Amino acid sequence: MPKRYLKKYIPNPEKLKENKALSLLGKQIYEADLWHLNRRSVARAFFNGLFWAFIPMPFQMVASALLAIPLRANIPLSIALVWITNPLTMPFVFYFNYKVGSLIIGADKDKDFHLSVEWIWAKLEHIWVPLYLGSITSGLVFGALAYLTILLVWRIHVIKRWKERKNRRI
Repeated sequence: MPKRYLKKYIPNPEKLKENKALSLLGKQIYEADLWHLNRRSVARAFFNGLFWAFIPMPFQMVASALLAIPLRANIPLSIALVWITNPLTMPFVFYFNYKVGSLIIGADKDKDFHLSVEWIWAKLEHIWVPLYLGSITSGLVFGALAYLTILLVWRIHVIKRWKERKNRRI
């Protein structure tokens, strides 16, 4: 698992308590699950980060970090996963979300789609409902798939390590 590698980049809890800006968020921000890499907090972080990555809105990282607190998800990983949608991938992801939303609503009226800012602004009042419906649906589906995949992969890794230890003892 890349746990050892990632631990180098996760902030130290003692150093976090020295940060005055984090103290504004209350004492919950210092809970261990929010900063440590364990099976549940990582799986929740994947769900949270991928969900917000699919939502077209400004400050996705802030939304992801704030939702990580009640979800008890790893905050740094939740924030990092939002960057799956970056300036290079955003047009493709959001177009996919729009198509999913159009499929759900059954309204694929814009067959003359043009990937340009001018076209999007001109059609925004018609495309925002399928875009956000598709974004929420895609975020939930991909987030849930990532959550289940992380739990499964982590479990398989643990079983493999148990077997290796057992074989070394013999």
